[in-house]
Amino acid sequence: MTRFIHDQFAKQYLTELLTPYGQVETSKDITAEVRQIDVLFIPSPQPTQSLEILGLLGRMATNYAIFEPFRNAVTKSEIRSCMGKLFDIHADIERQSNRNNTRINEAELPRLWIFSPTASVELLTSFNTTVDEENWSKGIYFLGEGLKTVIIAIHQLPSTPETLFLRILGKGKVQRQAVEELEAIPKNSAFLSHIVQLVHDLIAVLSARQRQEQDIDKDDQELIMKLSEIYQQQLEELKKQGLQEGRQEGIERERRAMIESIMQVRFGEVDSELAAIIDFLIAMTREEFTPLLLQSSREELLARFAQ
Repeated sequence: MTRFIHDQFAKQYLTELLTPYGQVETSKDITAEVRQIDVLFIPSPQPTQSLEILGLLGRMATNYAIFEPFRNAVTKSEIRSCMGKLFDIHADIERQSNRNNTRINEAELPRLWIFSPTASVELLTSFNTTVDEENWSKGIYFLGEGLKTVIIAIHQLPSTPETLFLRILGKGKVQRQAVEELEAIPKNSAFLSHIVQLVHDLIAVLSARQRQEQDIDKDDQELIMKLSEIYQQQLEELKKQGLQEGRQEGIERERRAMIESIMQVRFGEVDSELAAIIDFLIAMTREEFTPLLLQSSREELLARFAQ
């Protein structure tokens, strides 16, 4: 179940990162059969800010792209499935080109970027991958140019600012270190604040599952501990500075983010009806609203807070 939570987080995270630069679609249906692409990205001709802030991810987003993040190490079968979706998109573009009597520019066809927390030598060798460390980072593996597919072994990426936004999608120690680095950078823009909030949302949902004694793996338990430690340090800093009002606002923001995240995981979206009861839930303690959100149906929640 925690894999689904991380899948949802990865989609929201990549959407938040890429939206200023172009059109983003998640869970994109493709027509050959009912299959979905995790994140489809079409760059904007006039992005609202520089791609450089995204580091290595920004370079990947300079062209039409498909992003497929995996919580656990990707398998050969999953790679082939992702490539099948890529080729379905290519075929659709070719059909449109034929209808419009235009020529396809190979450079403009979307490239598939597969994010895996780890990747074995055997798996990478089986796809005849190559590296280009002169132009790209260590941990980036290219399949043949005509296949337009790249595997990113996140655990091999160097711990540099350029790889930070990719390492957030890693696992275990790699992810925890990336989270620490993310928390340490100046939050001098609404954009970065939103990204940090998404990471906080992830820990809120994982914490909720842990309190309900639901299945959660060791990596997620350690991530909970690290993010809880960071959050507590932030509250202590606010307290030292005497910013009681700011502290209270921060707690309310964190509770709202947690509530919205659990609602998204359980009900798919936070529509106007669910949004209307969030303030009632914020007024409750974590111990009160967490089991209520996890155990109640949508109808039960709405009925409980009906005016």
